[in-house]
Amino acid sequence: MTQPIRALEDQDEPALLRDQFRQLLRYRALLACGVVVGLLGGGWLALSGEDTYTSTGEVSVRSATSDPFAAGASADKGINIGSERQTAVSDAVGTVAVGSLVKHGDTVEVGKLLTGLQVTNPPNTLVLRFSYTARDPEQARARAQALAEAYLEIRRERTENSIDNMVDGYRAQLKPLTEQRDRLAEQETGTVGSDVTSARANLIVAISGLSQKISELRALDTTPGYLNKKPVAPERPTGAGLPLLLGLGGVVGLALGLLLSWVRLVFDPAVRSTRELVRSLGAPLLGTLPRDRAAVGQLLAIGRSGSRLAEEYRAVAFRLAYDPSFAERRRLLVTAPRGDNDMAAAAAVNLAAAFAEMGRDVLLVEADLRTPSLARDLGAATRGGRPRWAAERDERGWPSDSRTNVDVPGSGAFTLIAGRRMDNVPRALTSEPVGRIVAEGGRPGAVVIVLAPPVLSYADAVALIDRVEGVVVVCDPREVHRSDLERIREIIGAAGGSVLGALLHPGQGRLERRARGKAANRRARNRRTQGQGRDGQDGHGQPDGSDRADGGSAGDPTETMGLRTLDGGTRYSGNGGSDHSSTAGRR
Repeated sequence: MTQPIRALEDQDEPALLRDQFRQLLRYRALLACGVVVGLLGGGWLALSGEDTYTSTGEVSVRSATSDPFAAGASADKGINIGSERQTAVSDAVGTVAVGSLVKHGDTVEVGKLLTGLQVTNPPNTLVLRFSYTARDPEQARARAQALAEAYLEIRRERTENSIDNMVDGYRAQLKPLTEQRDRLAEQETGTVGSDVTSARANLIVAISGLSQKISELRALDTTPGYLNKKPVAPERPTGAGLPLLLGLGGVVGLALGLLLSWVRLVFDPAVRSTRELVRSLGAPLLGTLPRDRAAVGQLLAIGRSGSRLAEEYRAVAFRLAYDPSFAERRRLLVTAPRGDNDMAAAAAVNLAAAFAEMGRDVLLVEADLRTPSLARDLGAATRGGRPRWAAERDERGWPSDSRTNVDVPGSGAFTLIAGRRMDNVPRALTSEPVGRIVAEGGRPGAVVIVLAPPVLSYADAVALIDRVEGVVVVCDPREVHRSDLERIREIIGAAGGSVLGALLHPGQGRLERRARGKAANRRARNRRTQGQGRDGQDGHGQPDGSDRADGGSAGDPTETMGLRTLDGGTRYSGNGGSDHSSTAGRR
């Protein structure tokens, strides 16, 4: 049992990510602009800046200690490396370095000197790395070394000042004790008493303790640190360089382009993906037409060997043929959302040709009575006029007098009822002859395809939906809006029809539209030339799409197979034999 066409199921996470990435790639102009801006920025940074040189020196920081080789001695005792880094970039260090540089003829201000300095600390070390950047390599080396030595000098001075201050404090405590000891010594020589002797002994102990502390401070090693790596003059300029800056600029530009594409995607009212199109329209995706440059200017793709476009139309026709909702009545309305209707016309013609290949009796009705163009665009594919039996049944004008046969090379033929400009389009589309024509889809083996104007531009398609229930929407996913698809679904549902599916096309570029316009103008000129030739022979012109000449035209299959009425009232078949009930040629 044939199952109906179902909508796309929910996709998994990787598929959604791929779909979102493809949506971002739709905005290639924004991506290209971002990359170009990034490359220009990287090139400007590489070419506009002057060459700079960086010289680096490393200083190992240590604290003052009395015995650095003693057990349990810690090199980082009392050192806060963060504070030392701040000291290294302070104005005090800069002032000392400026004084050293002036002796060598390099006059510079403290603030300007410190602008080229960068001090870093490798993790888990007591090392300060002095990096200085300048325009001259020798200048960078000299300034880096001067700053490193100035930092060590500042640390030494501060350590020695701290020791001197502590020694002065101890001496201030020691002086009154010494004076008191001397007085007790004088008293002890004149008198005998245990109290004086005991007090003098206590003073001697206190004086000995303070003297020991002063001696320990004097014995401290005040070396502030060591210059482990002396700065050297760099041989090459520092910086990323032109290739690296261009690469970084391209990466940053690509990220900028992706960001702009994402912002554009968020605010884009167009359909973002086929999944969103299916959800908005409430119908499945029948197919996606490939871009066929060989078919530019040609409406009929089926009949050309090796055409990918023709194969896609055949696949869509097979899907529709085995769809129960279409197979029940075999009536199809093809339309576009809004704007240009050329791709909908191409889809209707090629679907008619595909059904004709299946052996169906296909009738294509052009319901665009405002700007009819099928007969003109098909050109040489239309052959002959309508059969005589059609003229005998109805002579009241369109649509009865607009039937022509369209030959599909190697695939058969289908009947075309070409449109004609009408003053009252709604009345013409809802007339009884149109109803009888659409009802032919109920015959076994028959298929009726109606080409209607854009459904959101005119109400012509809505007037036909109650007779042609199945609708196929032909649209460009990059231009159709989600709100348009939702409106189409609501309009068709309210009119009693159903959307069988959507057929996507890649759109027409400027060159394709120009080529199609030139081909249409060329066919129009050929038709005018042929019309003028017939006017000279018969004295009157014929309408588009019908070559109605009395007496039979050689090579016209509709005249050969149709019934011809003679003056005597006897019907003869086109091949010379009499026949009273032949219906050959009816399609």
